[in-house]
Amino acid sequence: MTASVGTMEMPRAGERAETTVKPVGAGLAGRVKPLIRGLSDMVALADRERKRTEVYAPFNRECIGAVPSCEAADVRVAVDRARAAQKAWAARPLRERTRVFMRYHDLVLDRLDSILDMLQVEGGKSRRHALEETLDVAINARYYAAHAAELLQPKRRQSLIPFILKAWEYHHPVGVVGIISPWNYPFTMAVSDAIPALIAGNAVVLKPADLTPFSALYGVRLLYEAGLPGDLLQVITGRGSVLGTPLIEQVDFIGFTGSTEVGRKIGEQAGRRLIKTSLELGGKNPMLVLDDADLERAVFVATQGSFAGAGQLCISYERMYVQSGIYDRFLEAFVARTKAQRLGSALDFSVDIGSLIGASQLEKTVEHVDDAQSKGAQVLAGGRSRPDIGPYFFEPTILTGVTEGMQCYREETFGPVVSIYKVDSVEEAITRANDSEFGLNAAVMCRDERKAVDVASRVRCGTVSVNETYQAPWSAMGAPMGGMKDSGLGRRHGIEGLLKYTESQNVSLSRISPLFPAPGLSVEASAAAYVAMLRLVKKIPGLR
Repeated sequence: MTASVGTMEMPRAGERAETTVKPVGAGLAGRVKPLIRGLSDMVALADRERKRTEVYAPFNRECIGAVPSCEAADVRVAVDRARAAQKAWAARPLRERTRVFMRYHDLVLDRLDSILDMLQVEGGKSRRHALEETLDVAINARYYAAHAAELLQPKRRQSLIPFILKAWEYHHPVGVVGIISPWNYPFTMAVSDAIPALIAGNAVVLKPADLTPFSALYGVRLLYEAGLPGDLLQVITGRGSVLGTPLIEQVDFIGFTGSTEVGRKIGEQAGRRLIKTSLELGGKNPMLVLDDADLERAVFVATQGSFAGAGQLCISYERMYVQSGIYDRFLEAFVARTKAQRLGSALDFSVDIGSLIGASQLEKTVEHVDDAQSKGAQVLAGGRSRPDIGPYFFEPTILTGVTEGMQCYREETFGPVVSIYKVDSVEEAITRANDSEFGLNAAVMCRDERKAVDVASRVRCGTVSVNETYQAPWSAMGAPMGGMKDSGLGRRHGIEGLLKYTESQNVSLSRISPLFPAPGLSVEASAAAYVAMLRLVKKIPGLR
C-alpha cells in the first residue's frame, strides 16, 4: 500500500517533464502515526506542562504529530541524567558496549520500511534518498562496533631512551556529548554521530531539528531496543535559538551540522568554554568534468549528485566546470536526463526527487533562480515550482550564464539548482573550483584514473569523489569526512570520527630517576651524553 500526492511520467529526451497529478490523500500521516506513538514521551522534561510544536509533512502540509517545546530547564535535566548514566556505561567492557551497536545494525535493517516511511513523510524525501540515509546508519554502527577495540585500545608510543623510558597513549571519554542535528538528514546526522560517541564511553544529549524530530526519536527508540542503557541518550526538542546556548554551556563536547553562520556562533560559545567541537557547515560544491570523461557516467553522476534530496544536501553539487571538448555533448545529455527526473511523493521507489522541506527553502530556491534569470542567466531545464504536485516541490534546474553578482554564483542555494560553466583547461577548472570560501565536497570525472586522482587532490575540499557521486566518500567509513575553509572543522567517519569524542592521555614511565642530569653524571656530562645519544638515535631507523 502506498500513499501518493503525485507521480510523473518519463518524458522523451529534450522534452519538458509534465506531471500527472493525483489527489492528495488523507492517509499520508496515517502511514507513520503508529511509528510516532509514544516518541514524544522520550523527550527530557523538567516540567511536563510544556507547549507543544506541531510537525507537518512537506508533501501536503498534513500535521503528523507534536513534540514538547523544551526550555533551558529541560536541558539541565537532560544533561544531569546523561552525566549520571555515563559513568557506569564507561566502566563497562568495550565488548559489551559494541554488542549493542551490532544488534542495532540488524534492527535498522529489520525496520527498514518503517524508517523509510518516517523519513519520507516527515522530511519529504524520495524513497531512494531515504534509503541512502538509512543504510548509512547501519554501516556506521557496524564499522565502529567492529573497529572500536583497535582504535581505542592503549598503544605503546616511542620514547627518548629505549628500554629506559616507556610511553602509552590512552583515550578516555570526554563525558557528555551534545549533538545538534539538521533536518535534511534527520536520522543519520542524529544517530550516526551519536554512535561513535556512545561507543567511546560517552553519554549524549541530542537536539534534533524542530522540523524533523520524529525521525531522530525513532532512531533513539531503536537504540534502546537494541540494549542501550536507560538515560544514556537524552533528547530535547524545540528551537535551536532557545536550547543551543544552555546545551553548549553544560556539555563537554558539541557537534553541529548546519549553516556556516550558525556554526560560527556555536564555535565562539564552545571556544569560551574551551570544549571540543566538530562543525560540518555549508558548501558550494563543484564538479569537474574533463574532456576525457565517460559521458554517460558523468551525466549520471551529475544528476544524482546535484538533485538527491531535492538538492538539500550539504554535499550536493551546485557548480559544474565542464571542459570545452566535452561541454556541448555533456550539456545536451545532462539537460535531457534532468528533464526526465520524476517528481512525486509516492512512498515507494517510483519517483526520483521529492519535496523541499518547507516554505523558506522554496522561497530561497525561487529567489536564486529568479535573480539569476533577471540578470541574464538562462534556464535550460526546470526553473519552476510545482504546487500541482505539492506545496514545496521545485523542478530540478540547470542554469548557464551565471556570473559574479548573481546570488547563486557564490551563495549556497540548498535546492535542486546547478550552474554550468565552460572551461578551456584542467587548470582553469581547478582554479575556479577552488574560488570559493567553502570546501566541503567535490567530484572529478575523468577516464584516466591517475590524472583524476591528481586533480582531485588539488581541489580544496574535505572530500572529493572520482567518477562517482558523494556516495563513494560517504560510504568509505575508514576515511575521514568533513569540510575545509568555511565548511567547518573536525571530521566524522574513520579514526577521527571516534577519537574526537575522547581525551587523549600520555602515560610515561622512567626506569631511572632523575632523567636529567643522569645519575652519577654532572650537568655538563649529562648534556654531552644526551647530545651524543641523539646523534646515535638518528642513525638507527627503528628508533627515529
